[in-house]
Amino acid sequence: MAEENSINSECYDLSSLLSSEERDFLIRNNGDKVTIKDLSGKILALYFSASWCPPCRGFTPILIEVYKELSSKGDFEVVFVSSDFDEESFQNYFSKMPWLAIPISDEATIKSLGEKFSVMGIPHLVILNKDGKVSTDEGVKVVKEHEAEAYPFTPDRINQLKEEEEAAKRNQSLTNLLAHGPRDYVISNDEKKVPITELEGKMVGLYFCVGSYKPCTEFTRKLVEVYKSLKENGENFEVVLIYLDEDDEGGFKEGLAEMPWVALPFKDKKIARLVRYFELRNIPRLVIIGPDGKTLNPDVVELIDEHGAVAYPFTPEKLAELAEIEKAKLESQTLESILVSAEKDYVVDKSGSKVSVSQLVGKHVLIYFSAHWCPPCRAFTPKLIETYHEIKAKESAFEIIFVSSDRDQSSFDEYYSHMPWLALPFGDERKAYLSRKFKVKGIPCLVAIGPQGKTITTEARELIGSHGADAFPFNEGHMKNLEEKIEQMAKGWPEKLKHELHEHELLKVRRDGYYCDGCNNPGHSWSFYCKECDFDLDPKCALKKEAQAKDEESKIENKEEYICEGDVCRKI
Repeated sequence: MAEENSINSECYDLSSLLSSEERDFLIRNNGDKVTIKDLSGKILALYFSASWCPPCRGFTPILIEVYKELSSKGDFEVVFVSSDFDEESFQNYFSKMPWLAIPISDEATIKSLGEKFSVMGIPHLVILNKDGKVSTDEGVKVVKEHEAEAYPFTPDRINQLKEEEEAAKRNQSLTNLLAHGPRDYVISNDEKKVPITELEGKMVGLYFCVGSYKPCTEFTRKLVEVYKSLKENGENFEVVLIYLDEDDEGGFKEGLAEMPWVALPFKDKKIARLVRYFELRNIPRLVIIGPDGKTLNPDVVELIDEHGAVAYPFTPEKLAELAEIEKAKLESQTLESILVSAEKDYVVDKSGSKVSVSQLVGKHVLIYFSAHWCPPCRAFTPKLIETYHEIKAKESAFEIIFVSSDRDQSSFDEYYSHMPWLALPFGDERKAYLSRKFKVKGIPCLVAIGPQGKTITTEARELIGSHGADAFPFNEGHMKNLEEKIEQMAKGWPEKLKHELHEHELLKVRRDGYYCDGCNNPGHSWSFYCKECDFDLDPKCALKKEAQAKDEESKIENKEEYICEGDVCRKI
């Protein structure tokens, strides 16, 4: 919210603000006219919006709910100020709104309002108090965060709500987290009401998810297993589903029916507040509330993925214990412990023949997480193929294993046909384990395993992008030496230069994985760069003419002088 002292203190006369020479009224979507003087003494919200704007279409239903809730007070009104381009779009959008509007034909007033209130983007909501002064010009944020509770939208009221939220955080309990208004219950998977008081004193996980999102569906299966295991062991653990897709009631009901826990009701108003309260940035997310009602752990999805029910009760002491276990696992890690699972003790080559994992022991191994459908993967794979051949030429004890995220066998086959290395078979269950183990959040991802079977780095893709085959063997000592060589390489180069290929001055900078605008070849490490134009010149191109000029200058300086005497030229 804007600070109080930044709010426009001007007192607006509604008639001069909203009327024109031809019009002293506003319209409703049924054609009725309301004279502007009838708005005198009311709190007025000017709603700048348009049908073509997705954020507007998302916010309008929220504002409609607030408007309906406040309509009984009789002193609150909204005026739609449209940014639509034609009458039909305006009418279709306005038909869903229960408030007033400036006719779209009055372009001059609409433009004037946008300029008066410095509207730089929509949706935008300016709220005027009963005296015509701006209470807030960040009405969208205020309404999203506090809804009708923000009434009468004054700075004092907003500050009071903020203080109440801070107090609620200090005095957090399961009831004030989950209850809303008269609703003091959650619902079970057979849609019965379960009092929130029955959850108090338990370890409770607040599970934020969307049913159709694959990472959520995969984690839900894992969480169901963990939940049932903990229940069988007599643990006092509950989960509350917080379903985030307001347009998918069918998915909510279908999902909850298969879940052994409880949920907030579909589209419950508390959901948006919990999203803000826990600063939700990604899903799935499982927030753990301790028996005392306080937040014990802000997200245990990764812990459950890696350790399952063993991660319970998610306390700092348990996390420290798991960290020690993980450290021991890393110290004892071997290639077999990573790649062998029960009967699966092999990878495959291009012919489909099995290659025993034991044959790879003692080698440098890169594990390549990639997929045909992923454009960054397809862009990186040719670079990796080139690097593979370069490293193989100098180190035979080197291999790459492709771990596919392709969606079907044919896509896997087509993509793998271009690769010269080994692979896990398509659909192999080891893929899920490897993704969890190496915390693969996106592809392409390249993990380097050393000859002793230890993880060298999970960022080999970035290292190859920057240094190509020179990055091998990817270990810390080698990378440190490589960095020193790269720094040494640039000694004596100018810090900036002008070049005939570009109008601006170019600065010497470290740049990883670019294409030279001079020769169109890939470059890395150093570039002469124009940030304004995103223009790169590889030092070989940027310094070529300068080197030639210095060479010519050197030849002139070193040229021995002669004096010609008839048919003989003698050295002086």
